[in-house]
Amino acid sequence: MKVDYTNIGLENLDKYEEKALKSFDTLMDGSGEGADFLGWVDRPINYDKEEFERIKKAAAKIQANSDVLVSIGIGGSYLGIKAVDFALDNYFGSNKKVKIIYAGHQLSGQYMSELLDYLKDKDYSLNVISKSGTTTEPAIAFRFLKEALEEKYGKEEAKSRIYATTDRQKGALKDLATKEGYETFVVPDDIGGRFSVISAVGLLPLAASGVDIDEFMAGFETGRKKYTNRNFNNNDAIKYAAIRNMLYENGKDIEVLVNYEPKLQYTAEWWKQLFAESEGKDGKGIFPASVNNSTDLHSLGQMIQDGKRNVFETVLEIENYDRDIDIKEDIDNLDGLNYLAGKSLNYVNKQAMEGTTIAHVKGNVPNIRLLIENVSAKTLAELFYFFEITVGVSGYMLGINPFNQPGVEEYKTQMFKLLGKPGYEEK
Repeated sequence: MKVDYTNIGLENLDKYEEKALKSFDTLMDGSGEGADFLGWVDRPINYDKEEFERIKKAAAKIQANSDVLVSIGIGGSYLGIKAVDFALDNYFGSNKKVKIIYAGHQLSGQYMSELLDYLKDKDYSLNVISKSGTTTEPAIAFRFLKEALEEKYGKEEAKSRIYATTDRQKGALKDLATKEGYETFVVPDDIGGRFSVISAVGLLPLAASGVDIDEFMAGFETGRKKYTNRNFNNNDAIKYAAIRNMLYENGKDIEVLVNYEPKLQYTAEWWKQLFAESEGKDGKGIFPASVNNSTDLHSLGQMIQDGKRNVFETVLEIENYDRDIDIKEDIDNLDGLNYLAGKSLNYVNKQAMEGTTIAHVKGNVPNIRLLIENVSAKTLAELFYFFEITVGVSGYMLGINPFNQPGVEEYKTQMFKLLGKPGYEEK
């Protein structure tokens, strides 16, 4: 991965170097708030090798007896998996060994009813992912899906098709898994949800779908080698964090992550959670948004080009595609497109990106470009690690704890009060 800062004015960046390096030191030496959740930093080299092999065996078992794996989780227990799964799958007709279906990431009765109908004639397994086992959305989904699985296969076989990724020692889901005899995997105590795709949270469902998790871990290790060195000019994660904060202090308080390849749509969704939950505290933070271009150039493009000048963009550019197609000449040329004859569609897409960049920069929208060699398990993992180091440094530069999310609890309190949950009547 490479970072292109051509379209960012860097004249004042040296003013942020010392602060960025100090924040990087805080991250790396574990001296800042939230240090209990830094297990992801060295995870690429010190992960549990025994559990890693158990994950591979469980994945092979799922592949042998299931067409579908229902991954039950929300937030960090969902978005990282979906980002990789969606990026590496075919658009039309899955190329995966096992199709991952997602549940527990919302509360739609329509969705759950249709999912239960869909599963009736499928062989499937469940992977319920929850540290506590009591998070509302996945807990409700698991209740429905467990009942359906037991009705389909009987209680004994159903047990062998349920995999619980949860706390190592305690919690409602851990207790249930022990009682029922489900195979369990660990949600690490020292890795927050939005960083957890590197753990069993992400590795089991991805391995079951056919992702090479050795390559995935190798990508994280590459990221660790590149983005944990204390060198401002040779560590793009530190430099990117400094640039983001420089732009923020100059009134650019919305960052738009841009892609020109729809396979990266859910990578942007994962990124939005990472930065929103990490930075959005104490009245501070850069608001993370995303667009899928060129589609959104025909909707949000107007706002980005001509709206309030508080926006900057980070563009994900893929350098090499697996597939492409050339535009042919048409004798009648009624659509006026013969000037494109002989050019590939990916070439046209790249020119759309270049033209948009020129237009937006002229419109005072600073533009950072992240160049990714291709879309693979390894490159996605490196990209994830890059963003994770960045958000740690950036959060400490803002003066907040990047590793908690206290605001998430408020909606739950008000929801539980409305639902009549015992203990919430007066809150």
